[in-house]
Amino acid sequence: MTAMAVPLGWYLGLAAALFVIGLVGVLVRRSLIVMFMSIELMLNSVNLTLVAFSRFHGTLDGQVMAFFVMVVAAAEVTVGLAIIVNLFRLKASSDADDVDVLKA
Repeated sequence: MTAMAVPLGWYLGLAAALFVIGLVGVLVRRSLIVMFMSIELMLNSVNLTLVAFSRFHGTLDGQVMAFFVMVVAAAEVTVGLAIIVNLFRLKASSDADDVDVLKA
């Protein structure tokens, strides 16, 4: 029994849906945590696209690029969560409108 290959369009459709969900989350929500998770969702949709193209073209370039996107996302998590925790300590809120409090 042979396994059926999933067409490239399905991967791209799923990645586009994930990207749109993340974009709507960034634009609509005011909570920094939800915005942060939405940005991570957008980065993961880009990773899915890179790996799908890499698989269908038979190269490792897309997978290497996806690895670098994950490294950047990990750095973003570190810096972003530190800023959100600092903001929550100062204002007891994680609302995006309170970010001006961190100005020097």
